[in-house]
Amino acid sequence: MTLEERLLEQAYQLGFDLAGIASAQPSDQYVLYRAWLEAGYAGELAYLYKHAEARRDLSQVYAQAQAVVMVALNYNPGPEAPSGGLARYARTADYHLVLRDRLKRLGSWLQEQVPEAWGRVCVDTAPLLERDFARRAGLGWQAKNTMLIHPRLGSWFVLGALLVNLPLKASAPFTPRHCGTCTRCLDACPTGAFVAPQVLDARRCISTWTIELRRPLHDHEATQLHGWLFGCDICQEVCPWNRKAPHARLLLPRDDLVGLDPAELLTLDEAAFRARFEGTALYPRPGRSVVLRNAALLLGQAGDPAALDVLRHAARESEPLIAGAAQWAIARIEAKTSARGIPSNQSAESSQEPSCNAEPTSTP
Repeated sequence: MTLEERLLEQAYQLGFDLAGIASAQPSDQYVLYRAWLEAGYAGELAYLYKHAEARRDLSQVYAQAQAVVMVALNYNPGPEAPSGGLARYARTADYHLVLRDRLKRLGSWLQEQVPEAWGRVCVDTAPLLERDFARRAGLGWQAKNTMLIHPRLGSWFVLGALLVNLPLKASAPFTPRHCGTCTRCLDACPTGAFVAPQVLDARRCISTWTIELRRPLHDHEATQLHGWLFGCDICQEVCPWNRKAPHARLLLPRDDLVGLDPAELLTLDEAAFRARFEGTALYPRPGRSVVLRNAALLLGQAGDPAALDVLRHAARESEPLIAGAAQWAIARIEAKTSARGIPSNQSAESSQEPSCNAEPTSTP
């Protein structure tokens, strides 16, 4: 076996679901990326503009890089797993930690084989066009919703990279695109975030709103979260390639991340939030203030008067982002209850409609 074959075999032994090698040559997709930025589709994501030039040439990230080992790790919990408002990748241990640990071990293995070998591990920590490198390494094609799709795994996987100073032979790139005429992902987006195939307007994206933005959400954002507390999977859930995607082996869903209750989240102080979510994608980034902001907005959008007590407590928060979202939610619920003629201080039990099995108070 060649060094490249043994390296990829070692990657699979470490638990990666896909692995391939790409050259360190500049990305031929950079022109499209630059046009995307110039069109303003990155919105408030300033770091994408700041490090744009570095994404053109890998040498600006790691000067000695001659090849990129791209790996993928499946995080699919299966369609039967309830979301609880969390994107599927966020229902597991923090994929950054899992990928980084195994990529470091892969780099150590390579150095054992070739002592002069050196590398840099990248898991969302460097300005790389990861999906393009993954395509060039044979891991899949870029779909109309901008996700990378592999014929066997679908799109339920996260990517990591090991930049190495060896002139490794590149794997065969993935050249076909199998989306055909299907536009289900584009049509399903409730906020119209896809302005064209493979063109995402981040300013309209639920994932951007619920993870990236550290400011109060505007009304048109807060009212269009569609139940998502963190991230969004809608465009992936409707993709035909994900129907038979296998379940994850390493990134398994955690029981405490299934079915999160926004009202219960608002009772967590900083210490409790850290204890609950440390080691997940929710902590330290985006952190308590953003997640609880989102929780308050979801309660406000739901309009249930039963949430008023916890929201009033949250409105006294010292964290302005949480307090402001709670105040928005209170005003929204009070407006709805007032319109229905229900006093806003009425208990949850008395404000509920009688169930089908309730005894009538009088005979018809």
